[in-house]
Amino acid sequence: MADIADVTEWLLDSDPALRWQVERDLLGEPESVWRATRARVATEGIGARLLALQDDDGQWAGGAFFPADFDFEGPEAAPDAGQPWTATTWSLNSLREWGLDASALAGTAEKIAANSRWEYDDLPYWDGEVDCCINAFTLANGTWLGADVSTLPQWFVDHQMDEGGWNCEWVEGSTRASVYSTLSSIDGILWYEKATGGTPALTAARKKAQEYLLERRILYKVTTGEPVRPGVELLAYPQRSKYNVLHAVNYFRDASLHDGVDPDPRLAEAVEVIRRQRQPDGTWLQGYRYPGRVWFEQDVPVGEPSKWVTFLALRALDWWDSAAPVVES
Repeated sequence: MADIADVTEWLLDSDPALRWQVERDLLGEPESVWRATRARVATEGIGARLLALQDDDGQWAGGAFFPADFDFEGPEAAPDAGQPWTATTWSLNSLREWGLDASALAGTAEKIAANSRWEYDDLPYWDGEVDCCINAFTLANGTWLGADVSTLPQWFVDHQMDEGGWNCEWVEGSTRASVYSTLSSIDGILWYEKATGGTPALTAARKKAQEYLLERRILYKVTTGEPVRPGVELLAYPQRSKYNVLHAVNYFRDASLHDGVDPDPRLAEAVEVIRRQRQPDGTWLQGYRYPGRVWFEQDVPVGEPSKWVTFLALRALDWWDSAAPVVES
């Protein structure tokens, strides 16, 4: 296996959106170092490229969750065609996750409030709608940009299902929680909590949802022991809102550090799923490409060594290994 220093140098030779996270989370560089790199996201690389694609009215691709020209009856709407990833919500998600400073989007929250409506019932953008994944993205993005999203924290408390999670299809009659919907929800909730401190009721809801995933060791259905979803072991970037083991373990890393608690031993098998996919040269491969329209590719094709996947895998393993949780036999 290659020396980790070689892999680190490979990771450092990357877009500012990734490099600053490598400096902070893997190398432990002083804050002045990684913040200087992070500031470049607005003017270089994929961050600057996506910023330049913003519409004059504050949106991207003219729509809230779907591009303005999306044909809901056409081929692009087929189940296997993939969600388009170009509209406002997905673009904001990417810029926020890449570490863009909100000041680079000054005035955007107000423009979106004035010009963007959800495709569902034409609802105002910052009020959210009925989909818990959409509301989680809106909660995080609105908090980041300083929009009024004050109704959304209680929305999650009110719509949490008895078993602890959420399901984006609840409005269609679904009564069972979904791992996909639950992970997306707690992603947004945790971002809000880290930025604002949250509320006791929302924190309790998040921790109950974490338990819902941990009961499944984040990998398996409780009822049958089968994988919670096809391809759960595939490691991929961009993660979008998709549920896979890398996304879930990195969420639990963030939650553990935020809450000041040790890693939960029930994550042990999931961590090993990540570890065993390490290549002899010390990298991890791109495992899957989510279909759907994009502005531009953010990472390498399937089967090639991925800097983003390698970073996320190393960060998860560093957290887990440094804490050395006791796993019951």
